[in-house]
Amino acid sequence: MMDKVLVTRRVFQSALDLLATRAEVLVSPHDRDLRAEELLEMSAGCRALMTMPADRIDRPFLTARPEVAMVANDAVGYDNIDLAVARELGVVVTNTPGVLTEATADLTFILLLAVMRRLVEGDRLLRAGLFEGTAPMFMLGTDPKGKTLGVFGFGRIGQAVARRARAFGMNVIYHDVQPLAEAAREVEAEYVSFEELLARSDAISINALLNDKTRGVFNYQVLSRMKPTAFLVNAARGPIIVEADLARALEEKVIAGAALDVYEFEPQVNPKLIGLENVILAPHMGSATREAREGMALLAARNIVAFLEGGEPPTRLV
Repeated sequence: MMDKVLVTRRVFQSALDLLATRAEVLVSPHDRDLRAEELLEMSAGCRALMTMPADRIDRPFLTARPEVAMVANDAVGYDNIDLAVARELGVVVTNTPGVLTEATADLTFILLLAVMRRLVEGDRLLRAGLFEGTAPMFMLGTDPKGKTLGVFGFGRIGQAVARRARAFGMNVIYHDVQPLAEAAREVEAEYVSFEELLARSDAISINALLNDKTRGVFNYQVLSRMKPTAFLVNAARGPIIVEADLARALEEKVIAGAALDVYEFEPQVNPKLIGLENVILAPHMGSATREAREGMALLAARNIVAFLEGGEPPTRLV
């Protein structure tokens, strides 16, 4: 009898076909985030799951479904999974690093350029019929060249953002839990303390994982220590920023602008942010290219197949 695998959202057929070579594949009929009770019901009898960032895999779930022996998260981040409990219960967990690095870094830098050059603000102005021709002082933005980009979280994606920044003539500084000397040398990035990152950066790109140390770190007090001319970009995880505090900082011109792809209470967005001109809001599309999303699903599928065949999953976390 074949093992059962649950896939909690619609993914590329190539990944489903790969899973079908080794398992009976069940795909959620709802192409939306599952409620906790739906996930629990659908996973009955499943040995492995392909989960999404909205699927909460915690102690109540894993103790209620002891038959689940492996969870392949279709994402780089894994804050939706309690790794300590998975390790305790012997549940294998994997993620999908690498395949989405360039797509997410591209989107991060697109957001940075767009907010610095007021591109979306200009688009809204034109569509509203308010464009009356250009002028020397019209829609003035900020050049990236010569400015300093601070990268908060210098993993694969943070390093890829740094490479793009260097191509645009920016200086790069970074902060992480520890210096990453070899990676930093490749992009001529300087390791600095968190306080120095705030003080020196003309723009900060958040590329860190969400954990107990990064959750809510960008609050009003921290934002107040940034330059009033600085910009903040977040294409990592929403709860790293306290959204109400960011809205206040933008309203009060504590910082010049922000561009977000992720949100503290996603999919809800703080309504104050929606009404502000100096913020760009994207619908969590950092990895949303066909190539990246298919690559993620295939990597998650390969992890599952390797596990079911008794091998070592390529990107195992625990």
